[in-house]
Amino acid sequence: MIHILLRGAQVITMAPHRPDTEHADILIDDDTIAAVGENLDPTGADIIDVTGRIIMPGLVNAHLHTWQTALRGVGTDWTLMDYLGRMHGAAARHYRPEDMHIGTLAGALSQLDRGTTTVGDWCHNTPTPEHTDAAFDGLRASGVRGVFLHGTPYSAADATHPVGEIDRLSGGPLLTIGMAVRGPQLSTPDTAVADFRAAAERGLVVSMHQSGGEPGPGWAAVRDAGLLSPRTNIVHGAGLTDDWFKTLVDAGATLTSTPENELGQGHGFPVTGHLLRLGAAPSLGTDTDAITPADVLSAARIALAHQRGHDHEHHRQTTGSFSHTATITAKQALAWATVEGARALGLADRVGRLEPGMQADLIVLDAPAPNPIATALHATAADIEAVMIAGRWRKRDHTLLDVDLGTIRAQLHESAAHLLPHFPG
Repeated sequence: MIHILLRGAQVITMAPHRPDTEHADILIDDDTIAAVGENLDPTGADIIDVTGRIIMPGLVNAHLHTWQTALRGVGTDWTLMDYLGRMHGAAARHYRPEDMHIGTLAGALSQLDRGTTTVGDWCHNTPTPEHTDAAFDGLRASGVRGVFLHGTPYSAADATHPVGEIDRLSGGPLLTIGMAVRGPQLSTPDTAVADFRAAAERGLVVSMHQSGGEPGPGWAAVRDAGLLSPRTNIVHGAGLTDDWFKTLVDAGATLTSTPENELGQGHGFPVTGHLLRLGAAPSLGTDTDAITPADVLSAARIALAHQRGHDHEHHRQTTGSFSHTATITAKQALAWATVEGARALGLADRVGRLEPGMQADLIVLDAPAPNPIATALHATAADIEAVMIAGRWRKRDHTLLDVDLGTIRAQLHESAAHLLPHFPG
């Protein structure tokens, strides 16, 4: 049985009833946080001195296609149309199960190294059960906490999700299953309703992309069927109207922004402001390593700066001057990468905050500073000294544990060498 006392750090709990930061001990029993407070009883515990460090909840990357990791950076200058044509229209068809496995494994480990303890892995290159199993096994082998969002290659708008593939998958202590559907924007109304109903019957998170214009007729069909709920997750959200944002927020649905990808590829502007005006907030993702860096804190900083820029410009147009106070705080941006990500993936009762009864998913930053919140938001992988998931260390002393990086790199290079010739010139 694990019994650990972390002592001496500045702690960011992200719990609503606690200070922004505090000096506190964290007591961990097995996979769970037992207590957070000053001078906790260390009897029987393995005491770890983390003086001068910052401890905060593990980050949550709510939208990522890990299967594309071997092609890191290949599409940095692509537009959205380039990505759809070159990745999905060409290269994706040449993926072997082993490519799915190593991409997913390496992508998840890259997230761990950056302080991400939970991943929403949107896996939509599953032409065969073997491809699905290889990706799922890669995610499980990484040791990350994850929601494996089973998707499908792009196909006809009236093709319903293959629920048999969902039903045969079995999660575990760290992995849960969700559905990555084409959604109302890319499906016929009847198909969208059927997919939402299948997810609801199974109690699963159902996630979908929304961009490329105003909402299609499938959205109204899903709404009228009463299928919008807190387990509905919309990625991007570009093109939604104010009325639709209100409808979704009122239903408890979540929206995930991938701001660097959205701004660079042409999805549309991040939906941060729309949500904040309704008293809601986005979760964050990095989308794909093939296009943008796999760093959810970078996504948080970009989303924060982008929305502050909009707010300053609005203030300038109405008053003649930029805003004299910050319209959004750094702590709010941290919440998007922790609390809101957990909510988007249906895990708000387990991760995203450091509180008794929550899972012991946390990160240790070796970056002391007068403002721990800002230091955490500005952290890079080099600042992440340690990562714990369910009470087990996955990274210590700036090094991933129990990982054969040499073998993984070699397999990743082999996968890239196989896939790159299949891109159109």
